[in-house]
Amino acid sequence: MTARSSEGRFERFCAKAQLLFAAVALPGALISCGKAVTLPSGASPQTDSPGSYIQHVVIVVQENHSFDNLFAKFPGADGATIGKTSNGATVELKESKLYSAKILGHGHRDFVKDYHHAKMDGWNLDCVKQRLDPLCAYEYVDPSQIAPYWTMAAQYALADHMFPTESSGSFSAHQDLIRGDSAITDHESLIDFPSKPPWGCDADPGTTTVLITRENQELVTGPAPCTNKFPDPSAYRTLRDLLDEKSISWKYYVPRLTSNALAGAIWNAYDVIWPVRYGPEWNTNVSFPEKNIFRDIRDGTLPSVAWVIPDNVNSDHGGYQFGRTDKGPSWVAQIVNAVGTSRYWSSTAIIIVWDDWGGWYDHVPPPQLDYAGLGIRVPMIVVSPYAKSGYVSHTQYEFGSIVKFVEDVWSLGRLDTTDVRANSITDMFEFKRTARQFKPIRAAYSMEFYERQPPSNLPVDGY
Repeated sequence: MTARSSEGRFERFCAKAQLLFAAVALPGALISCGKAVTLPSGASPQTDSPGSYIQHVVIVVQENHSFDNLFAKFPGADGATIGKTSNGATVELKESKLYSAKILGHGHRDFVKDYHHAKMDGWNLDCVKQRLDPLCAYEYVDPSQIAPYWTMAAQYALADHMFPTESSGSFSAHQDLIRGDSAITDHESLIDFPSKPPWGCDADPGTTTVLITRENQELVTGPAPCTNKFPDPSAYRTLRDLLDEKSISWKYYVPRLTSNALAGAIWNAYDVIWPVRYGPEWNTNVSFPEKNIFRDIRDGTLPSVAWVIPDNVNSDHGGYQFGRTDKGPSWVAQIVNAVGTSRYWSSTAIIIVWDDWGGWYDHVPPPQLDYAGLGIRVPMIVVSPYAKSGYVSHTQYEFGSIVKFVEDVWSLGRLDTTDVRANSITDMFEFKRTARQFKPIRAAYSMEFYERQPPSNLPVDGY
């Protein structure tokens, strides 16, 4: 499909979306077409180089939802509300609430079942702990439950062909978001989950990782989840290495790593990186807790590149104990609002992505580019004064696409992972356009709520 980029097309889209949002959004959550503001210092309307406009990239990582699960009915997107089962039946996806007590399988073996040789019909065969209904993965979230996400997608840009680089869950996904893949040799990659938390250099002795080989064999006795135990630690480079080489500031905002706060023990990608975990950057560039992002924006100390990892209750992750929460969409909206109402708005790109599909149904078969992936499709929203307005990108992306974009903004060079093959996300921007004025995203919970919110210290339910 040809990309919609003209103002006329956007105005027609905006009018249509306003009618839709009147029916599904939270009160006052209607989209805005935006107004023109001045370009940031140094930007030129004669260039489309991202580095001429973008000086800050904020990568917001949420948890465990497929594209169809969150955006099945989004206008112009490749969504579906009808699924297939392995016995040849079709299933109407059930509209559900965002919060769920279900635990759906989303490791590599679950991917193999769901994917089912590109038939995308194996969800009824997938393992679900304490499952009562073999069709429980065939659901999509009521848009009114996630109105902030739909508002941002409608006002800015939504990608409907973003695939995780690995066909697995959170451990490898969070590695992919800092480096583009999780290969430890030229024929083996990390996949699935370490044998127990913490997932990093803080792991107890005897903790092992799972590997997948070029021959599609799973090895359950891989090295400990810390780069000093990898075959060639110096080869496992991340964006941190490229950024440090050019003195570009970065921070990884994440819950504290304690025995109880398992978001910090599991979703902290830099806990795997030995020179970070046992170097000075652990106390300067890894920022505890994750809500420090609000303080740094307010104090004028937002780094050039930021990853933001949520507390469990704000992550959209389902589960027995903490799945009954609707706080994820507001958490993301308030990060966007903090940037949007600050001096950083005119020079920032906010990238919102979900780390894996969480076991939920999706109808688009992921291209299999190598022995580790791609994984099952997830949503990605790009919010920026230069993001295309009301745009749905059908370009094939993977997590290496985000890495590549960061590299290109600061001319960092390549890590030579999937950042080489991946399409950059630059087609979601119109850098030659005049920057748009920010309109705050309506949300059920305020920024002050999250700044006061104590850590949940709740364990994740199966990762």
